[in-house]
Amino acid sequence: MANIVISGTSRGIGFELVKLFAQQGHHVLALSRNEQTINALRLPNVNALSIDLADYKAYVKVTQALNNWGQVDVLINNAGSLLNKPFLETTAQEFEWVYRVNVFGVAQLTKTVLPKMAKNGHVVTISSMGGVQGSMKFAGLSAYSSSKGAVITLTELWAEEYKETGPSFNVLALGAVQTEMLAEAFPGYEAPVTAIEMASYIHDFALNGHKLFNGKLLQVSSSTP
Repeated sequence: MANIVISGTSRGIGFELVKLFAQQGHHVLALSRNEQTINALRLPNVNALSIDLADYKAYVKVTQALNNWGQVDVLINNAGSLLNKPFLETTAQEFEWVYRVNVFGVAQLTKTVLPKMAKNGHVVTISSMGGVQGSMKFAGLSAYSSSKGAVITLTELWAEEYKETGPSFNVLALGAVQTEMLAEAFPGYEAPVTAIEMASYIHDFALNGHKLFNGKLLQVSSSTP
């Protein structure tokens, strides 16, 4: 069974991923600011850890939690912050917060977990179609979509830097998924894909995608956004 670290697990795709991996007997370290929803599942092979990805001092807790594992097989950078606000109304603090979670948090968590990862391990980072160069863009998502573009480039850079030693790095640019975060940012919008449907795809890709891909961006969307 694999050892898997997932961020952003209190709800949505991350919450569903924890359940999918745990049901197969994999060991999961579930990271989120609110660990109560995962703890309520009472899954024996899941350790829920409360952590704010924007707080760099908190990553010591991740290192300590991984001490009992010989290695990490899969890291899924799923946590994200979505802000839908006109550019001129977005404060510097709001813009920075989105980047601290979506870019700096992804980088710091990856940096923390990498020393534990096996050569054939797999780092999967969740991006967005809005971060893909040439894709349709939407007003109000300056901070969010640009941050998601940043992690696409980060993935390509990491794959090059670690191509001889592993692990593999890939990034999934998701289309609209019906999650609580989407509903909060776009009230009334109904996405064509559910959280469990997308989680099922990510689950399979995380376990097997590195056998065929490294340093690649895969667009996972059945709709324009």
